[in-house]
Amino acid sequence: WSASAVAADLCMAATGTDTGGSIRQPAAFTGIVGIKPTYGRCSRWGIVAFASSLDQAGPMTRTVRDAAIMLGAMSGHDPKDSTSVDIPVPDFEAMLTGDIRGKTIGIPKEYRMEGMPAEIEKLWSDGAEMLRDAGAEIVEISLPHTKYALPAYYVIAPAEASSNLARYDGVRYGRRAKLGQGDGIAEMYEKTRAEGFGKEVQRRVMIGTYVLSAGFYDAYYNRARKVRALIKRDFDEVFAGGVDAILTPATPSAAFGLGEMADADPVAMYLNDVFTVTVNLAGLPGISVPAGLDAQGLPLGLQLIGQPWGEGELLNTAHVLERAAGFVSKPAKWW
Repeated sequence: WSASAVAADLCMAATGTDTGGSIRQPAAFTGIVGIKPTYGRCSRWGIVAFASSLDQAGPMTRTVRDAAIMLGAMSGHDPKDSTSVDIPVPDFEAMLTGDIRGKTIGIPKEYRMEGMPAEIEKLWSDGAEMLRDAGAEIVEISLPHTKYALPAYYVIAPAEASSNLARYDGVRYGRRAKLGQGDGIAEMYEKTRAEGFGKEVQRRVMIGTYVLSAGFYDAYYNRARKVRALIKRDFDEVFAGGVDAILTPATPSAAFGLGEMADADPVAMYLNDVFTVTVNLAGLPGISVPAGLDAQGLPLGLQLIGQPWGEGELLNTAHVLERAAGFVSKPAKWW
């Protein structure tokens, strides 16, 4: 809803929350800018927790400059959020110099997925060329544990969701189902959760409860945590090697048609998160910038991934990409 409202000019900007791509993907689908800040940069106080070690709030705006202004307003320490980090907030807007000469942009070879549409491949290569023309050096990099990112994410996120959503039982939080005569507390829990959660949330809660259960905890959850550490180490090594930002596609396709995915295989839907979940697992900042259109005229976005707490530099690189891409496509009428 946030992305749609901004894209339709119903508002200047909107807030979003990103656990595995839920700011960056809708932004890419609707031709707007969306930034997921470094984990801990923005307070999450008041947000329904999904996966606490992955969730991060951020802005969705029409332009990179608007994103810089809004991120500055949203950032800062909040004692009500124990994950909110107490570090200075720079003037992000002032850092939009448009100069990236001498910067190094990494292109991860592992993100060249089999079966990737040719138009996404071309958009990616055009984006790299735009940054090269602006004076950046483009280098190929390796993030070897990328192939394990989706499975690790779809163990960790449901496990944390299962724990976080357990409190929505009809006693203190959220809705309470209408009870029949003779119903006790167990029936209240069952009916409340059946009515209050949609199918996908129920699916994730059940997966999460399963991977946290006795006998499966080490096989799934603990192993996923170890893989997560390796994914973070991949990024640390790349940044330590002199790379300033990483360029990838934001999504493997344009937006789906209305109702198109209603009966789709959930695993096929999860594959759409392939380019975005690594950023959450590593706690890094990532931004989606509108960069082109597919054959049907639907928006496509490119993603830039930055160093921890490097939102200022990341926004500046995104600003350069935005100007070079010159994306102005917008339907004359959206209703």
